[in-house]
Amino acid sequence: MNAVVGESVIRRATIEDAQRLTDVAERAFVDAFGHLYPPADLAQFLHDSYSVEVHRAYLSNPKCAMWIVERDGEAVGYALAGRPCTLPHADIKPEDGELRRIYLLPSAQRGGVGGRLIQTAFDWLEADGPCTLWIGVWSQNFGAQRFYARLGFEKVGNYEFLVGSVRDPEFILRRDPSASPKARP
Repeated sequence: MNAVVGESVIRRATIEDAQRLTDVAERAFVDAFGHLYPPADLAQFLHDSYSVEVHRAYLSNPKCAMWIVERDGEAVGYALAGRPCTLPHADIKPEDGELRRIYLLPSAQRGGVGGRLIQTAFDWLEADGPCTLWIGVWSQNFGAQRFYARLGFEKVGNYEFLVGSVRDPEFILRRDPSASPKARP
């Protein structure tokens, strides 16, 4: 089922979308964070993390799901959710879900698309009922941290996100099942 938000359409991504997901991931990551890394480190990270092969692997994994955001036929964002959670935290259980990635190009931000995209991922993760959800977020991404706090997430840990030789300080956020809208009467 596709969700329409303003001029954007959110739909479940398919294997045929792998190149488009690569393109939007690279553009969004470079737009937001590219200035933080040496060019060689950035290029290697983009290849290792966002190649077409990496996206095909996620799209072929039944424990993962991806959604693509399109506007006028152009890919402007995506989200990736899955199990098990890959963040380094001792309290993670196999049944917990993780929002692993969410990227929106600047042209798709601040119109409600991001919130709807995240909710789509959470709905998939909680299809069988409320569960613990996890997100990793850059320590300097204050806007995202405020947004996730409004969704019931709390900081529960730290880790380092490696991009080549650069070690970014990241926060681990968790939302307990009781904070899920599905847990409310």
